[in-house]
Amino acid sequence: MASNEVRIIGGNWRGRKLVFPDRPDLRPTLGRVRETLFNWLRADVPGARCLDLFAGSGALGFEALSRGAREVTFVERDRRAAAALTANAERLEAGERARILCDRAERVLRRCAEPWDVIFVDPPFRDADLAAVLDAVAVADALAGEGLIYVEAPRRAVLDLGAWRVVREGHAGDTRFGLLATP
Repeated sequence: MASNEVRIIGGNWRGRKLVFPDRPDLRPTLGRVRETLFNWLRADVPGARCLDLFAGSGALGFEALSRGAREVTFVERDRRAAAALTANAERLEAGERARILCDRAERVLRRCAEPWDVIFVDPPFRDADLAAVLDAVAVADALAGEGLIYVEAPRRAVLDLGAWRVVREGHAGDTRFGLLATP
C-alpha cells in the first residue's frame, strides 16, 4: 500500500482504501491505535454525531461512519486534503452522512449550533496546541453531555488537559492517545 493510503479496519467499509495527498505532515492514526480506539467506543459510535477536527486522511471519521455513526463532520484547513476527503466520501457513497468543511477547527467550533457525541482531536504534531483546541471545545459547548473527546499527541508531550477528565489512555510507538470527558 502506498504511503498516502490507509485502509478502514472495521465495519461496513472494512478493507476499503482511503487516498489522501502525499505530504509529510499528514499522518493517519495507526491501525492498531484505531482498533483500540474503536474498541473503546464500540457502544458510543453507532448513531452518534461525530466531529473529526484536523481530519487529514479522514481515517478516524470514515472509520466512525463505517461502524455506524449517524454523521461525521470533517474539518480540514488544507484544500488538497479537503478535496481528497470529498473524493473518498463520494467513492464510499457516504452521502449526507459525511460533511466536509475546508476551514480552521477553531472557527468551526465557534459556529457550533448543536453538540457532537464524539470529537476526534488529532492535530498535526509539529504545530499542535491541544490545550487551545480543548478550551475552544469547552467554550463552544461543542460536546454533548455524555460525549467523549479522542486526543492524540506525541508520546513525550506534556499535555495540559485543563478540566477534562481522562477516561482511557494508551500509547503506541511515538504516539500517546486517550479519551476525555467532562469533569
